[in-house]
Amino acid sequence: MKKVSVTTAIMVMTFVSLSAMSCKDSKKEHSVDAMHSEMNHDEVMNHDNLNTPNDVVDNNVQTSDAKQVMADYMTLKEALVATNKEDAAKAGKKLESSLKSFDVSKYTAEQQKELKDIIADAIEHAEHIGKSEMDHQREHFKTLSKDIIDMVAITGTENTLYQQFCPMYDGGSAWLSMSKDIKNPYYGSKMMSCGKVQKEIN
Repeated sequence: MKKVSVTTAIMVMTFVSLSAMSCKDSKKEHSVDAMHSEMNHDEVMNHDNLNTPNDVVDNNVQTSDAKQVMADYMTLKEALVATNKEDAAKAGKKLESSLKSFDVSKYTAEQQKELKDIIADAIEHAEHIGKSEMDHQREHFKTLSKDIIDMVAITGTENTLYQQFCPMYDGGSAWLSMSKDIKNPYYGSKMMSCGKVQKEIN
């Protein structure tokens, strides 16, 4: 009888001991899982933070706003090449509208500040182009082009652009084109091929 109760006692103790160990392992696994889950969460959080305005933005991915501004700028340039005041005015107004709706929030804090300054200046020149005579349109286009070149340095471009330069107009004036061929927006047909490619922007 005594033997049976000793055996029973040993079995009970073994069972309790095994249960305790099993419970510990389970807790350990749970804490490892929790830690792993937390690490994953942190990784996700850090990944999300890459998209915040205070981090570096990939300039190779041009935003749709930047694409629209560039498309409107090119339409304006073509109108000036053709010496078409009405088309240039329309393009100037369209560009003004695109600039006003440009969302800078996707860029870093420093880039946002620069873009806001560039856009404010560009809007003013686009507005003047929308209501001026051809000579004044071309004057404003010179400064507007500088603004757009500065903007592209921040936003990047998906298409190859050519920064072109006319040494004759107003002490030298630059503009952007999607073609290597020189079509001068400052003189139109008077001096269509006056200028050179200064640099290629990719």
